[in-house]
Amino acid sequence: MQWRIGEQTIDLSKSAQIMGIVNATPDSFSDGGLYHKTEDGLQHAITLAEQGAGILDIGGESTRPGAEEVSVNVEIDRVVPLIEKVKSERLSSVISVDTRKPEVAREALAAGAQIINDVSGFTDPGMVGLAAETSVGVVVMHMQGSPESMQESPAYDSVYDSVLSFLESRMGALVAAGVGEDRIVLDPGVGFGKTIDHNLELIARAGEMQKALGRPILLGVSRKSLFAALLDDTDIERRILPTAAVTSLAREAGVMIHRVHDVEPNLQALRMTKAILGAKDAASVT
Repeated sequence: MQWRIGEQTIDLSKSAQIMGIVNATPDSFSDGGLYHKTEDGLQHAITLAEQGAGILDIGGESTRPGAEEVSVNVEIDRVVPLIEKVKSERLSSVISVDTRKPEVAREALAAGAQIINDVSGFTDPGMVGLAAETSVGVVVMHMQGSPESMQESPAYDSVYDSVLSFLESRMGALVAAGVGEDRIVLDPGVGFGKTIDHNLELIARAGEMQKALGRPILLGVSRKSLFAALLDDTDIERRILPTAAVTSLAREAGVMIHRVHDVEPNLQALRMTKAILGAKDAASVT
């Protein structure tokens, strides 16, 4: 399976990709605004790239539960200078912009971003139009509600069927607008308007969902609050190992793109899983 991004293609048939998270926000749940200043964000991006992140996902608006929306101008001021500086470093990593606003995405693309990662699933016609008029890669995510209210009693008849239907319909809308299907990656949105049980089902069935949709699944479970609830531990730093465990499990199921804060442990998990799967495949033909 391949992901076309502009003039380049990421081959996901054998090796998984790490998407490293760069939060240019003062109120991220995971890092508390450590990289809000442009120079701090730049150094963090360089570090993640050196550690092996094939993609750098730069965002200027927190989407943690309860977060308030920020204005277009504020978000642009946070992400565009950082994208420009990261681009000037000529890193091998592809730059992604994490935004649900077409105005922000347009400015980010002009600054050098090559992927639009939209947590609202390209439900804004302006975002669909922007994707259609460019050749960038797109990540379509499912979210029930908005960050401000998404964790207020989320409910589904079937979370798997609902998410599958949504992603299928948004992919159809993008393709109908002229976006090549090979440019599209899909994200079930773990933690975005879901209970713990919803999240666990989506993680457990991520490989199944990928086969049903016929496009790569991106999984973002890094440091999520579901680990705190399941492990009875609120220390964010102690969510790193559980994240790597889920990364390995999902890779075994065929999920090849993992959006994480901590590149090294997740990359190690992916490499070990790849080695074990390779040994398993070799044993099956001898």
